[in-house]
Amino acid sequence: MTAPTHYIEFPGSAREALTFFGEVSGAVVDLHTFEEFHRTDGPADAVAHGYLKDGPVQLSGADVAGGERPVRCEGLMLSLLGTGFPATLKKWLSKLAEGGQVVDDLQIRPWGDSDGQVIDRYGPHWLIWLQGSFRD
Repeated sequence: MTAPTHYIEFPGSAREALTFFGEVSGAVVDLHTFEEFHRTDGPADAVAHGYLKDGPVQLSGADVAGGERPVRCEGLMLSLLGTGFPATLKKWLSKLAEGGQVVDDLQIRPWGDSDGQVIDRYGPHWLIWLQGSFRD
């Protein structure tokens, strides 16, 4: 078994969100509609299951259906701990912040490493950590 993978239920924005996350991380996006899965509990073109593959970030998601509740992140962060070089992670933080909210600017911490936090425009809260100074 591999490590746990985050599965986010979006309020009708799964296609847009997963495509955005794929563009940010360089992953391939694989999407399947309600119609493909023969589901009738939502719009035919809604995403029944989608995921990122062939990239450094594993993430899955779908559009909510019926009485399901969409993502609401409180007390939860998706952490990108050393998943790329500093320049790559700085770029990811910047892109995730577009249309979102910077919670904690990228900064050098007392222990010498750097991190920052952002809530992207789709709701997930991200922690991006860089080993060493972000000036490296």
